[in-house]
Amino acid sequence: MNPATLAATAPEMAGLGFGHFIAQADVVGKTLLVILIGMSIASWAIIAIKGVSLLARRGRSNAFLNFFWNATSLDAVAGEISTHGARDPFSHLTAHAMQARAHHAKYGAAKLEEAGSSGEFVTRTIKKVLDEETTRLENGLSVLATVGATAPFVGLFGTVWGVYHALIAIGMSGAGTLDKVAGPVGEALIMTGLGLAVAIPAVMGYNWLTRANRVMAGKLDAFAYELYTFVSMGQALGHGAASEPPPANVRPMGARPAAA
Repeated sequence: MNPATLAATAPEMAGLGFGHFIAQADVVGKTLLVILIGMSIASWAIIAIKGVSLLARRGRSNAFLNFFWNATSLDAVAGEISTHGARDPFSHLTAHAMQARAHHAKYGAAKLEEAGSSGEFVTRTIKKVLDEETTRLENGLSVLATVGATAPFVGLFGTVWGVYHALIAIGMSGAGTLDKVAGPVGEALIMTGLGLAVAIPAVMGYNWLTRANRVMAGKLDAFAYELYTFVSMGQALGHGAASEPPPANVRPMGARPAAA
């Protein structure tokens, strides 16, 4: 392109950009843009909320586990939970297990859900609480997975739609030179970039939260075995009472689980 042509087209090219693209976009293009913005807001909100919740849960879990392993009996643990409440997965699991043991000892198998021995009832209670905690940990992750998987395609669809209309407008104008094509097509590629900008944080947040939840679930599983042993004993430490066999669904651990 010669200098004269470049000088003539410079003002026109300077007017191109994101603002010009939005102004020229039709209903479909603007709708796709709103969808991408909504996806971005939702994914960042979930990452922020789940991240803060994860850090708070980890701190409370560490504090409770430290108290649990230094307690002299389950009665002391029950008093701590009664005073401060069950604010983390470990104390929640402990509270339900001890309540199940006390309930079965007092009322026996009064209902179908309480059928079997005390150990079997405690085992079912632990399994139920573990499932509830796993579900709670995974809340919101499906939204991140959906955003990470679909946002690039939403952006690509916006690019295709923008290129199509840009080429139609160029064809109708009869000006098919490079400077007339490059600007509108380049503007349409903005949608692809926006789709990637929305998807990348969602995928990274999903992987981070999934890994953290997997670690938490593994520690809960290990703690459940130890908890079942103590609840089955039902005594203060040092009495040497034989415990019932551990539940088959809980993986045995040789040492106590480390705090998160």
